[in-house]
Amino acid sequence: MGKVGETTLEIDLGALEHNFRFLKSKIAAETKFLGVVKAFAYGSDIVTIAKKLESLGADYLAVAYVNEGVLLRDAGISIPILVFHPQPINFDRLIKHHLEPSIYSPRILKDFLKFAESAGIREYPIHIKFNTGLNRLGFWENDVDFIVEQLKKLNEIKVVSVFSHLAASEDPKEKEFSQRQIQTFQKICENLNGKLGYTPFRHMLNTSGIVNYPEAQFEMVRSGIGLYGYGNEEKVDQNLKPVASLKTVISQIHRIEPNESVGYNRAFKSEGFITTATLPLGHADGIGRHYGNGKSHVLIKGEKAPIIGNVCMDMIMVDISGIDCKEGDEVLVFGPNRSAEAFASSAQTISYEILTAISPRVKRVIINP
Repeated sequence: MGKVGETTLEIDLGALEHNFRFLKSKIAAETKFLGVVKAFAYGSDIVTIAKKLESLGADYLAVAYVNEGVLLRDAGISIPILVFHPQPINFDRLIKHHLEPSIYSPRILKDFLKFAESAGIREYPIHIKFNTGLNRLGFWENDVDFIVEQLKKLNEIKVVSVFSHLAASEDPKEKEFSQRQIQTFQKICENLNGKLGYTPFRHMLNTSGIVNYPEAQFEMVRSGIGLYGYGNEEKVDQNLKPVASLKTVISQIHRIEPNESVGYNRAFKSEGFITTATLPLGHADGIGRHYGNGKSHVLIKGEKAPIIGNVCMDMIMVDISGIDCKEGDEVLVFGPNRSAEAFASSAQTISYEILTAISPRVKRVIINP
């Protein structure tokens, strides 16, 4: 291992391309592909990731909020961008930057129609979200008549897609539930299309759905976590490459005597002689306190170094007893040799959380552009 010199998040665009091509290989050539880049591209670098996906031929990008989409437009991204969770207060910025809203409730539909009419626009692209079992956002199946009634009042907007979200596409025990969701969605689309008088394209599959339910790929699929190297299933993970690697460095080494404590609240007390290393990252960088007190570990020279004591705001301490290392040596928190999923699971959480928690103050370094 080399010397990174400071806490760094390496972003491997070669790995991103590999994951994109693997996921594309699971769908038909004519099926559109949407890359999800919300939450700063799952904690990496939203502009860099979006530009790479655009260059690879992604048909759509998706963000959670309008400000994320504006950031991409300001960076020169030109392909369509779907906003999953827009709020009426941001409709003016959404239209100004030609972002495409998910319309997920009667309130949002009425508010957007009213705003579109006042803005004097015509046939603005929108996406209608239906709730088929995730019970998070979306219209109900029996809202179809209401939606059509509202849309036919004005020509200001045009439905370009209809979509829903699987709740447990990675869980084989929930296959029957997932299939019911797919059937419900198909029924909704047939009903809506017949009453709209035209046919929006459809999308429902997330990363696990792409792998497990290819028969439901419809006209587009969406992938978030898969693009970043995680498939929620071991068999899928084997075909993906982690995009982000979190590395840091040993700042100082201490020799701890028996019965001495380490860190705040004396949470760790030594039963014998140990050697500790202090690392320059903490809960302000995304390594939450739930990783402390032996719950998780880092890798130094390929060997496990448990996190001891409470995680501090800017530092963690690890036990390096028996590891041949020195101050300035590189430390791997997660990456290709120790996945973010493995790191996260040690504290009973998931890769999504640790990836998206990495602070903006952590230096981003792009490799394999």
